[in-house]
Amino acid sequence: MATSSLLEQRLIARIEREGPLPFAEYMRMALYDPESGYYTAGASRIGWSGDYFTSGDLGHFFAHCLGRQLFQMWEELGHPQPFRVWEQGAGRGELEAGVHDWAEQEQPAFAAALSYRSLDLHRGEDVLSAAALRQLCEKDGAPHVILANELVDAFPVHLVEVHQGQLYEIYVGLDKGRLREIAVPSAPEVVTYLDHYCLRWRGFPDGWRAEINLEALRWIELQALLLRQGFLLVIDYGDRASRLYNRARLRGTLLCYHKHRINEQPLARPGEQDITAHVNFSALIDEGRRHGLRLRLFTTQRAWLERMGIFEELEQLRRTHFGAADQERATDQGQIALLRWYNLRQQVLALTDPAGLGNFKVLIMRRRAASR
Repeated sequence: MATSSLLEQRLIARIEREGPLPFAEYMRMALYDPESGYYTAGASRIGWSGDYFTSGDLGHFFAHCLGRQLFQMWEELGHPQPFRVWEQGAGRGELEAGVHDWAEQEQPAFAAALSYRSLDLHRGEDVLSAAALRQLCEKDGAPHVILANELVDAFPVHLVEVHQGQLYEIYVGLDKGRLREIAVPSAPEVVTYLDHYCLRWRGFPDGWRAEINLEALRWIELQALLLRQGFLLVIDYGDRASRLYNRARLRGTLLCYHKHRINEQPLARPGEQDITAHVNFSALIDEGRRHGLRLRLFTTQRAWLERMGIFEELEQLRRTHFGAADQERATDQGQIALLRWYNLRQQVLALTDPAGLGNFKVLIMRRRAASR
């Protein structure tokens, strides 16, 4: 029998004391427990040496496109000084560094105005804490842009399953001292969530599963309150509700990442592996509108990167820095230039791959200043 982790022992003790936990509460502890959570304890596990990588790990192109997007937003807002950008769930800060590099090289006035703040749980900055974020607003001023890149997919989700036309919620209980799933009738709040999108889940086959991210609704309500005027930019994997919740997707989207390997065993290694689920962008759009935000853009990462000039930047680099790859291909210098060029091109292809990162979704919503 595998040795249980300290967090698993604490989970078992809590279940023995309080009874089975909703999967959302289990996921909250596995990811965000202050002492042993995946995101809160120890060093960051993002990147090639960790459990998974993000778009920001594929060179500078993604950050430069983000810089162009922020520059456009700064112009649209009338060049505020300072221009406050909050990146939530910032990881290792590679996007912040890349945006600053682009701005200093291409738009010095924008660079001088840019006040980019990375909020990260590793530094105790909880993006789901209304009190903490309001305190930050009072101290530094309200943000003009809130950026969430691969953030919402890591919020704790309720896990549900259909049996004989009824919706059951998955709880985490015990079997002979080990964690196991238990299905109990769902709370009305969870059933209402699916019914809101006119889904015919009652006719779905037994065992059909889905994830319901109620935390995302509370999060976007908070962002709408923080944005007095400005933009919300969300980049993540997911889709609209009609495509996310369909009878063909029998097992939902919940996945775990450990050392760049994917598994579907969220009860294994609590606190030691990432747990994620696709984002319901219909929920973000609807809830954002309900709190005063207006939809500006909803598209794929590939389309957004094209719009932000990723292919133009790649071609400009080829012309200005890699002439030897064409003109001196038979020489050692030419071969080195060719290999470096292939590497850059591969980064762009990975970011825009329709079967991979290119199918991530990009959501932009805006709040305009209240008229006087």
